[in-house]
Amino acid sequence: MNGRNGGRGGPRGRNPYELTEETPVYVISVAAELSGLHPQTLRQYDRLGLVSPDRTAGRGRRYSARDIALLRQVQTLSQDEGINLAGIKRIIELETQVAALQAKVAELTDAVDGAASAMAQREAQVHASYRRDLVPYQQVQQTSALVVWKPKKKRG
Repeated sequence: MNGRNGGRGGPRGRNPYELTEETPVYVISVAAELSGLHPQTLRQYDRLGLVSPDRTAGRGRRYSARDIALLRQVQTLSQDEGINLAGIKRIIELETQVAALQAKVAELTDAVDGAASAMAQREAQVHASYRRDLVPYQQVQQTSALVVWKPKKKRG
């Protein structure tokens, strides 16, 4: 397995017949034709860990649309850019790591946004609970004035 979606079947709760770009459907001969490479080259890339397709119960390789795109990328990096296979493997590893980190950043950003929203709601609740009959305290200058207070006489 190559770690995509936990293996065959994809994420839980999804329609098992729904095809995605990660659904392993192409046998090696079709994948070779779609990528423009020889089947033996695909086997070599699999051995080197460059492109590792899912496997059937009988250990046959099954390539996904994402695998085909990756095979094309490997071919471009190798033939057009002149990068050796070890370098390509490192590039793929780093791109995978960057994608995972970007997903984690997005997840953490959503969590922070949710916490900030919850905090703002709680703050609004606290402000709404303030007693309105209280008057804010204000510092008064002290004077030497004398104030005499006489209570009103009760009628009765």
